[in-house]
Amino acid sequence: MEGLKKLEEIQRMLIFMDSQHFISPTPTSSLSDSHRFLAQFLLFLIEPSGKLSIDDKCSLISQHLPKISPSFLENALVVLPGEQTGGLGDPLSVDLVKEDIGDGSRGSGSNAVCEDMALIGLDAMQRANSTLEDFCRSYFMFHGMDLNRPESIFKYLPVLSFVESYIYQLDTLNEKMVDFTVSKVAVRDGRFDKEAYSTLACRFNKDFESDTIRPLTVLLQCNGLLTKRIREELKNGEEYWALERRLCGASEQDEISIEDALRAIQLKSFDYRVLNLLLYQLQGEEVNDLHMEFLTISEFLVEVSDDLFDYEVSLQAKSFENIISASRFPVLNMWFFVQEDVLENNFNILRMFVRIYGASVAPTMLAKSIAEAEEKYEKLSKALDPKLYASYQKRCEEATREGGKISGYSLGSWTIPPLIVDEELYRSSMQDSS
Repeated sequence: MEGLKKLEEIQRMLIFMDSQHFISPTPTSSLSDSHRFLAQFLLFLIEPSGKLSIDDKCSLISQHLPKISPSFLENALVVLPGEQTGGLGDPLSVDLVKEDIGDGSRGSGSNAVCEDMALIGLDAMQRANSTLEDFCRSYFMFHGMDLNRPESIFKYLPVLSFVESYIYQLDTLNEKMVDFTVSKVAVRDGRFDKEAYSTLACRFNKDFESDTIRPLTVLLQCNGLLTKRIREELKNGEEYWALERRLCGASEQDEISIEDALRAIQLKSFDYRVLNLLLYQLQGEEVNDLHMEFLTISEFLVEVSDDLFDYEVSLQAKSFENIISASRFPVLNMWFFVQEDVLENNFNILRMFVRIYGASVAPTMLAKSIAEAEEKYEKLSKALDPKLYASYQKRCEEATREGGKISGYSLGSWTIPPLIVDEELYRSSMQDSS
């Protein structure tokens, strides 16, 4: 009953605010988060508070409001436990999110209503699992950690798992935004509905573009883990998602730049760098810039390799053989895990090169970028400790045999798959054949 009473008070205040032209009238004003916040704030102001009058309260608010900033409130979260903050006594808490773009409802957990909490879903945790396994097996060696000792993994796994799962959750939302922008899925009675499309577009923009990384940075800061470099890499992730939306959402008439395409492929593995920097911070170590630089160029080469593999895969075994030398994935495992980037309209560096340079020039220009990266990779590898580099190369060979996405790169042959000039025709023919 107490909850219903509070809702009734908020609703009455919203009606009053609307009648006084305090808020802009919109068809969904009563459901607006900002309007609800203002209503709750006004209700708080009119509540009795000792001997303070309304004038006294307004004077206090006017005097102290300029001192209240986002950073001030974030610091307050550290010292203010309880239901108001979503239980920050354990900041790295997890709540399940109902991923329903129709009504935007969330799970019914007691802390689910706190929008400043970093919330992750089970699906995101499951998707992040393979990346976490690869990270432990490929990057722990750069920290002198023994992968065969379980305590080395479980000591830091909760933080690493939470951060990677949160990133995957945002990545999933970004993919939905790309699909939504391109296909204009908001239809009613089989016809495109501008009003419905606009409503969903606003929902996506609100969910994704209003400083989505902030809840995660707050939690990391509360745990003494946020550094300038980690913050920068998280911002790089936001930049990558924005580039992905722009490049994959561009129409045939829109121009895209090679600078944006190369920037996107360089940023794509930002999550590995975030995890790596977190591991330095968790262990109280200084960041090894040589290791970071080597792993960054390795990540670039692997992302290009993966894009060549994921570009397009024919249903004929002969085509699998043509692409395998570039991707280093076992043939037997590919049939079940392949995602065709052209068909799914995913960001793919080869797609971008074909669109920018044309089918005749794209392979040459991409080969030039690969050669430059390989040269840098070889130079940096010689600066590494020989035993460490040998261990890393062994891990690359293991990943090649096992299949799946790998983080290490072994110098080898590169093969450009058959290029698709007319992507729309390709998608249409694939749908027809299905």
